[in-house]
Amino acid sequence: MKELIRCNDPVLISYILALLEDERIEAIVLDEHTSILEGSIGAIPRRIMVTEEDHDRAKQILVDIGEGETQA
Repeated sequence: MKELIRCNDPVLISYILALLEDERIEAIVLDEHTSILEGSIGAIPRRIMVTEEDHDRAKQILVDIGEGETQA
């Protein structure tokens, strides 16, 4: 698994997961429970992880919605 993005915004995380699901890209969220345990003050961002095979397509989805870096 490769990290796609780190984020504290639950709405953005949900949106990204929905977009990935629409493209049939399997994703998991790491550090969700740790973030909740620390009181949701934003000190520990959640990580969205995808497989290495899907990472490039998933990164392009982030670029398309304005949340990723364009590749030169």
